[in-house]
Amino acid sequence: MQFSGQILKMCTQNGKPIQYYMTLGSDLIMMNQLIGKKLSIRHTGYQCVCCDRDEKLYRMGYCKKCFFESPYASDTIIRPELSTAHLGIGERDLEVEKSIQLRPHIVYLAYTGYVKVGVTRESQIPTRWIDQGATFALPIARTDNRYEAGMIEVALKEHLSDKTNWRKMLEDDFEDDLDLKDFRDKIRGYFPEDFQNFYSMEHEMERLDYPYEAPEKITSVTLEKNPEFRGTLTGIKGQYLSFEGGFFINVRAHEGYVINLEVSHL
Repeated sequence: MQFSGQILKMCTQNGKPIQYYMTLGSDLIMMNQLIGKKLSIRHTGYQCVCCDRDEKLYRMGYCKKCFFESPYASDTIIRPELSTAHLGIGERDLEVEKSIQLRPHIVYLAYTGYVKVGVTRESQIPTRWIDQGATFALPIARTDNRYEAGMIEVALKEHLSDKTNWRKMLEDDFEDDLDLKDFRDKIRGYFPEDFQNFYSMEHEMERLDYPYEAPEKITSVTLEKNPEFRGTLTGIKGQYLSFEGGFFINVRAHEGYVINLEVSHL
């Protein structure tokens, strides 16, 4: 089987295990069915996720021009506390920013090798957790907009990380009795005084199940340095494809790359 097209982050469906789908061109590939098969991946070009031009990508799948102009790549995507749509102030495109920022947001705790704090739109639960490779996740606040969630995150990340260490996440080392509710209760006092009303105890911790077993070693592979890669797919976690021998490709980091994918049976 052969496929070709632009890489975008894999779509997911929560389950036991989580189901992964990759779109290449007009084909929707059920990635779980490829586990145990040999994949040949060849990088053939680029396609900006915004303008579709074939030119070197800058960040997040965008060419340099689009990265600095698109409202979908603005600073508030990374730093929600900078949101101003609730004030009627636009950064790049107020209407687009309203559609993103003026929606209910969730502040959550997630275990990705250690406990971290994060923010996402309510509509992106549990997709955001899956993309980060979280083993456990627990909402701790629901806000009316992105700014409020960002301000809570700013206060909490003085005590917890807001970053995912991809290597620790892929090591898949955790204790079965880990309870994020204990962390939630301990950090309640760190909520900003004006945002205490958003604190929530009504949610249960969720465990996420991936089609994945951690290998003995972990080695990152990029198509920039390795434009042709061959390996047997052994599992998937977060947005990482795991190959025999402990080699990993981060699909999210390759958004906008154009590839040829060949699948063969062993």
